[in-house]
Amino acid sequence: MLILGRRKGESILIGDDIEIIIVDIQGDYIRMGIQAPREVSIVRKEIKEQIREENIKAAEKPEGLPALLEEMKKFL
Repeated sequence: MLILGRRKGESILIGDDIEIIIVDIQGDYIRMGIQAPREVSIVRKEIKEQIREENIKAAEKPEGLPALLEEMKKFL
């Protein structure tokens, strides 16, 4: 793991086409901006983990599938 210190307005490059910019710092809360090609998926880790857990639950209990599909319709 690489650990870097950055100040507001500074950035980090990942490869040649991904830039993470420190937009604001308030206490222990940091706001970041990410510039990346459209084909690069950017997802918060906790959301990805939640989706993975829900997928596991759905696969284990097929009887819950209709309710899950109804819930997903809200986002379409």
